[in-house]
Amino acid sequence: MDKKIIDGNLALIEERKDFIVCNKEEKGKKIKCDSQSVAGAVSQRACVYCGARVVLNPITDAVHLVHGPIGCAAYTFDIRGSLSSGSEEYRNSYSTDLREKDIIFGGEKKLTAAIDEIMELKNPKLIFVYSTCVVGVIGDDLQAICKAAEKKYGIRVIPVESSGFVGSKSAGYKAAGDAILKILELDGNSEGEKKGINFLGDFNLAGELWIIKGYLKEIGIDVVAHFSGDSNYEQIKEAPTALFNVVQCAGSMTSLAKKFEDKYGTPYTKVSFFGLEDIRISLRSLAYTLGDFNVIKKTEEFVKRMEKETTERLEPYRKKLAGKKVAIYVGGGFKAISLIKQFRDLGITPVMVGSQTGRPEEYEIIRKLSDENTVVLDDANPSELERFMREKGADMLVGGVKERPLAYKLGIGFIDHNHARKHPLAGYEGAINFAKEIDLTVNSPVWDIIKKNGIGIE
Repeated sequence: MDKKIIDGNLALIEERKDFIVCNKEEKGKKIKCDSQSVAGAVSQRACVYCGARVVLNPITDAVHLVHGPIGCAAYTFDIRGSLSSGSEEYRNSYSTDLREKDIIFGGEKKLTAAIDEIMELKNPKLIFVYSTCVVGVIGDDLQAICKAAEKKYGIRVIPVESSGFVGSKSAGYKAAGDAILKILELDGNSEGEKKGINFLGDFNLAGELWIIKGYLKEIGIDVVAHFSGDSNYEQIKEAPTALFNVVQCAGSMTSLAKKFEDKYGTPYTKVSFFGLEDIRISLRSLAYTLGDFNVIKKTEEFVKRMEKETTERLEPYRKKLAGKKVAIYVGGGFKAISLIKQFRDLGITPVMVGSQTGRPEEYEIIRKLSDENTVVLDDANPSELERFMREKGADMLVGGVKERPLAYKLGIGFIDHNHARKHPLAGYEGAINFAKEIDLTVNSPVWDIIKKNGIGIE
């Protein structure tokens, strides 16, 4: 690939230039996104299987069987912060452990034997069977094997078509959504009385779903089903009885919400409970969508009270954080939008904003919210992230687990917004936790020591 040296720095890979804009300096330029990664760019994206597992794994009473090499099964609960109020089955990960012989002669018999063993040991109501890269290559018929297992045991055995090489993490989100729809097609209660809402795209990281459900209960909104955080098979089946769907993680659940609307006529709305502005907008949106006067009244009272309390608690952090610069690189564009607002509320300026799976409409909002010199990029690689953080003088990077080493290499703070975190960042409680974490990180005396020794961003 063509590369050039500009002012002593390695320039962008030629094929990546359309994925990066310097915001308003390039007003007429549309950012390229929602497409395959550029080969050789070492993208920060995860694979299809990863995306599917992210969405489905928090279904607490399901057995998650990975048809592939043992390494793929490592992507389990224990690198996520999803919590359960019931079954703990989702903490386990099962694998057919395909090896060289299985790849040569096929792994269908091994998969059938694995399902038989799971039924003998666990007797679950629901099994998800995930395909991986190697399964897509050798052509094992997951559909037929799962269908035979359903007939034999009288339970749901659902194939998840998540062979990693066929796309990116966002394709895995769609595969997971299709798997959930398969549950509803045969088992969903579409005849029940319409009431309440479904909450889609919250994975109950560090109990965040419980926090939001507490808010909704206080203002008088019932939650019928929530998936996939702290969900279970019986609850998911009731989802068609909801009045409308609420989508928190737009990247992972918008596709499912659209298909849900086509099949059951259930409308959906997007929300975000990260940061005071988006919490206010989201709660009001839900209340006015329901159209219940008492709910609207309770919502306004609740928002007014909670914002007053939270604003007072955030004020000391605003004074200590004003003027700092942040680089943002997260999974979805919708989350990046919320983070821009949240950082600005604390007096922090975003100088670089990117995502793995952002959509064109999300990047348009990101550009409108950002300053003129903000770099906006899609599906970045470590070299690009490093270059722009150096160029813009970022004091910290907020992102996922893959970005942590890069921040420390540059001698700047890292703010964990990954699924592995053990502290809630959503809701009013989360806003305070977020500000506290930023302060502890970026104002640590360790950065002065690093700078004195000539390490990190110059």
